[in-house]
Amino acid sequence: MTLSLLDQPAHGTSTPAERLRVTTAAVRVAFCWLGVRKTLTPEQKSQAAEPFGAEGTFLSACKKLLDTKHPAYKEVTGVRGKVQAYWKSLTLPYPEAGIRLIQQEQVEPFHAQMTGFRGQLDDAVAKLDDHYDELKATARHRLGDLYDANDYPPQLRGLFGIDWEFPSVEPPDYLLQLSPELYEHERARVAGRFDEAVQMAEQAFIGELARLVSHLTERLTGTDGAEHKIFRDTAINNLVEFFDRFKQLNVRSSAQLDDLVEQAQRVVQGVEPQQLRDRADLRQHVATQLTQVQATLDGMMVDRPRRRIIRNDQDVQA
Repeated sequence: MTLSLLDQPAHGTSTPAERLRVTTAAVRVAFCWLGVRKTLTPEQKSQAAEPFGAEGTFLSACKKLLDTKHPAYKEVTGVRGKVQAYWKSLTLPYPEAGIRLIQQEQVEPFHAQMTGFRGQLDDAVAKLDDHYDELKATARHRLGDLYDANDYPPQLRGLFGIDWEFPSVEPPDYLLQLSPELYEHERARVAGRFDEAVQMAEQAFIGELARLVSHLTERLTGTDGAEHKIFRDTAINNLVEFFDRFKQLNVRSSAQLDDLVEQAQRVVQGVEPQQLRDRADLRQHVATQLTQVQATLDGMMVDRPRRRIIRNDQDVQA
């Protein structure tokens, strides 16, 4: 039976990085996506620059091949947005671009959900293809002489896709036979990456909680005697969703962070959005308590740049 992060002991011989390493798998999500913008040729740049009395060589310009505001196109990009949101909500960051860490027990549900998203994308692309002639006609009208039929493939089916895989981030076993010394070096390198992954996860949780708390506090607090600001139910609901995700993905690397999350959860527990709209005393109480949480979170945030890794594929960025 695969153990989740919360099933692992918080204390003892194992470290947060070690627990993360044995309970998660690496997952990469990538998209195949038709580009809808194309750089103008030198001749087209000169043509576009002429009305401005400019030189084409000093002009950087591209043309938009399809109307990305068309409902059919927005449906296609909407599926991509859902995939990205789902992938990130279920995983933790890893210090390699395009890779995140998923709990091993979530691999099969993740695969099933992604298969469903792939079906949704295929359906959306089929609908977009039904409007393809209309989109090309609109582009021909809007682009005028810049329109080039050669920029457009015969059909859109097959030009949009989602792929996912579970690459190994551990040193290969055969390396142990070839060079035990090199194998141990690679194990140490991977261990260092999981140490970094723990720090990245911690900072990601801190940053997200800080944003949610700050937004809610700002919504609850009036300025210069003004009426309190209107806020949507999501200001509370997003916090509740964060608490659930933190409970599931928490690597238990920071007792201080655990305490802050618990403190923030107690503040809003049982509080309904309408109650905050109706009761000034409750708004003030919640805002005051969350301001204290916010102050501590601000002190915990670290401005540490991610390492830059250059890749030639089209992986989703972590």
